[in-house]
Amino acid sequence: MMSLFKARATTAEAEEKCKRNPNRIRDHLANERTYLSWMRSAIALMGFGVLIVRIRILRPPLAPQPPGNGWKLGLAFAIVGLLAVLLSTQHYFAVRDDIEEDTYEPPDRWVILSSLAILMLGAGVIYYVFTVPLEMNAVLIE
Repeated sequence: MMSLFKARATTAEAEEKCKRNPNRIRDHLANERTYLSWMRSAIALMGFGVLIVRIRILRPPLAPQPPGNGWKLGLAFAIVGLLAVLLSTQHYFAVRDDIEEDTYEPPDRWVILSSLAILMLGAGVIYYVFTVPLEMNAVLIE
């Protein structure tokens, strides 16, 4: 008898949660799409980091070049990609809980944080591209 009462109470609680937010399922699906978008961005960042490092390694054998600092930029991209994975996973679960509690408020900090990270990485790429001597660029192209 007690388990039947608990089952009915649980069903009533679930119905009450659905009544609070009629768009709950759509909100959860949008949260999941956002999470997957962050995952794609993180993978792209890590891939771009590897690409930057590999471009320096795949130079022609007759073009002697110092190791340079390209690996640092590639490492920065990879680290930002890994941080994006961790932060987006944490954000996904926080938003999921807020949707369930019907208390979601969009935070500005993630937009600002990700924008600053991409701005810094972009500035690093621009600096790296324009500080490589032109002779090295000509040898790499040939």
